[in-house]
Amino acid sequence: MTEVDTPRGAPIQRDVVRVWGPDALTFLQGQLSQDVDALGVHTSSWTFVLQPQGKVDAWARITRTAADEVLLDIDDGWGQALHDRLKRFLIRTKAELEVLDWPAVAVRGVGAPRDDVPDGVLRLAPPGGTVTGYDLLGPGAELPAEVEPMTAAQLRAHDVEHGVPAMGRELTESTIPAEIGDWIVDESVSFTKGCFVGQELTARIDSRGGNVPRHLRAIVLEAPVEEGTPVECDGPAATVTTAAVSDRHGPIALAFLGRAVLEGAAVTVGGVPGVVHVLPIS
Repeated sequence: MTEVDTPRGAPIQRDVVRVWGPDALTFLQGQLSQDVDALGVHTSSWTFVLQPQGKVDAWARITRTAADEVLLDIDDGWGQALHDRLKRFLIRTKAELEVLDWPAVAVRGVGAPRDDVPDGVLRLAPPGGTVTGYDLLGPGAELPAEVEPMTAAQLRAHDVEHGVPAMGRELTESTIPAEIGDWIVDESVSFTKGCFVGQELTARIDSRGGNVPRHLRAIVLEAPVEEGTPVECDGPAATVTTAAVSDRHGPIALAFLGRAVLEGAAVTVGGVPGVVHVLPIS
């Protein structure tokens, strides 16, 4: 697909959970799907926090900021839940957790400027296997002057085009990581690190080629629809998890559709005709 030609950006809301202490990395190695020990200082990746049954409690970006400290940033409104989920397992462990209130901005597009950033601000890889640009996170984070502003709705539409899931919408306690797509498993799960909570189901599905009953798909529509609108198609019942209006594709939506619903299939969403696309939308 064609990426954003002119770099654009917008403020975003990200909750941050700081984890530090002598046992911090050992503790997180058993809780997160990502290989925490393999992260170098000042590097980041993506990770799931899973239930023992392999379903999603959280999806966050993990950044190692020191030998015994990491930051986990997650969608707005989910930081406290992530903090509380981790703390439940923090038994006889020399590690501390706190939720931080930091500003953040998203910069998207080919050739996004990479000027120096203030001390304490992190420049981080964006979510999504095909997204270009970066996020800035930390006290003093602000949109670079040479970047064209875009609205929060435009940014979310860009993320929808690339299949980037949102906590509470595509990522819920009923979601299995493989349902989102291969890219999110590749970016967020280590199959060589050893045991972590939820590993068994995740590894079993991966060994079977990621074969799950439903997959996250995009629907390009003839008119806008609302989130929660039923999708009429072959296979299990589905509803729209996210709806947006794209500058490139017009009205679009995300929904979990049965694996029998293929690219190019015609569906109806609340009476509005639409066409199914594999993510990212080409």
